[in-house]
Amino acid sequence: MKETVLDVLMYLFEAFVDSEDELEPDRNELRDELERAGFGAREIERALDWLDELNSIEVAPDDTPRNAAIRIYDRLEQTRLDAASRGYLLHLEQIGILAPPHRELAIDRLLALDTEEVDIEHIKWVVMMVLFSQPGHEQAYAQMEDLVFADDPGWVH
Repeated sequence: MKETVLDVLMYLFEAFVDSEDELEPDRNELRDELERAGFGAREIERALDWLDELNSIEVAPDDTPRNAAIRIYDRLEQTRLDAASRGYLLHLEQIGILAPPHRELAIDRLLALDTEEVDIEHIKWVVMMVLFSQPGHEQAYAQMEDLVFADDPGWVH
């Protein structure tokens, strides 16, 4: 099985998000843990870079009206995010989980995965990681966590 950057990120998220440790492990500790788990050096470095970039971005509080704009996807975004993926992002906005600034951050991080295809499961995990990284969005994160770990996602496309 070929691991992807998202596989590494999912492993890290599941291993460390509910950890009792208050201190965040440093990059070397994370690298060692991931190597012990069997991930390749290239995917580990790409995943750690992905996380570094995510953690370097803090979205300003959302004060934009919800119904004021429509998101137009450019050609590259349409190529990487199919209609179902774009529809799912819109659905997350409509139910109040994903504010427009976080949508933009999620799209950026989805494209940074550098995978051929982005599917709904990728979106769920990336949105959950984006919300977790942004202070003050605990409720939206909890809702997204429920969607990620739900057996029946409750969303029909």
